[in-house]
Amino acid sequence: MEKAKKKLSLGTKILIGIIIGLAVGFLSPELAETLSPLGSIFLRLLKMLMVPLVFFSITAGICKMGDVKRLATVGLRYIIFILIAAGITSTIGIIVAKAINLGSGTTEFLDEAAQVETVAYSFIDNMVAWIPENIVDAMATANMLQIIVFAIFLGVALLSLGDRVGIFIKFMDQGSEIMLKITEFVMAYSPIGIASLMATMVTTISGATMKEVIAFIAADYACGIVVLVILYPIVVKVFAKLAPMRFMKKISEPIIVAATTTSSAATLPVSIKTAGEKLGIPENIYGFTLPLGNTCGMSGFALFIGLLCVFASNLYGLNLSVGDVAQYIFLGIVLSVGAAGVKGAGVIMSTVLLETIGMPLSLIPILAAIWPAIDPCHTVLNNVGDLVGTSIIARQLGEMDMDVYEGKTE
Repeated sequence: MEKAKKKLSLGTKILIGIIIGLAVGFLSPELAETLSPLGSIFLRLLKMLMVPLVFFSITAGICKMGDVKRLATVGLRYIIFILIAAGITSTIGIIVAKAINLGSGTTEFLDEAAQVETVAYSFIDNMVAWIPENIVDAMATANMLQIIVFAIFLGVALLSLGDRVGIFIKFMDQGSEIMLKITEFVMAYSPIGIASLMATMVTTISGATMKEVIAFIAADYACGIVVLVILYPIVVKVFAKLAPMRFMKKISEPIIVAATTTSSAATLPVSIKTAGEKLGIPENIYGFTLPLGNTCGMSGFALFIGLLCVFASNLYGLNLSVGDVAQYIFLGIVLSVGAAGVKGAGVIMSTVLLETIGMPLSLIPILAAIWPAIDPCHTVLNNVGDLVGTSIIARQLGEMDMDVYEGKTE
């Protein structure tokens, strides 16, 4: 029995927690209320993680981009690809969510506890406010945008100084590792917290909201399919000069592993093997880009952020301006780059996102419930994006072995 329990994955445990929570909510609202503190503890733990997790992961992620010389050749090209891919997929999410008015089918969240106050908006003033006057104060008040901006500055500075600040870079890297471990601890508790949140949610959520949640899942997969079967093949054809169908067939194994494990870390060894043995990419390129992309190349998560920003804004009755959309695209880029590479990180980064755009955390239990359903889509997009970017760089530098790619050496 004990051995069987140890074999349960976190996703399975969360699914069991969701089922138990739903059952408790439907069968005994009184018990759901009694258990509600367990959910409150989970939300507090998520908030506890936000500032140090984002600060360390973004800074350490930039430091891992290598020395400045390598950054100027392979690294810079790949970083630009990562940022553009995240920006495009985030924009696709926003456009689709706006087109179908995602989240506007219910007014359930428009109460005094959840209402977001609308104020006169100035994009220029908002951009100025991204720059922290006092980073300690920004951390104390959990001003995530200011923390993100400071982390970017710090990461670039450390990367430029290189070995002269090696100890500090190591400290940031170890800090990131520590936060990932703490995140694992929090996520180990997540099945209990999510069960409590689901039980509470069932006693309050309406059918209209459930309809919007289902629409969100459908929109997420629709956008993912567009990126996978239209956007990525076009990019491969235009920038790598490769036949899209042949390319997608060659990377089918990483796609399958990504979809079934929902783990970029588990997919990385398969992607590395595919890059070398099937795509003909040299190790001095894929050995740099694929591990970096595994940490920072989160185009699938960027797509989710674009959808979520519009979804949450509609649920809470916030009118979107052009400046809001620009900020959401920026967040899609930066938060996807800083997303922690651990199971359940999407739920934690969603907490960061909602806090950053000034939204209540009422959506967190819903997002936690649907995450196992949408995670395969995001993981596939993340890993395919890494292989696409790596192939483009190898082709543009003239370092892809086309004999290997065409199978002439087999």
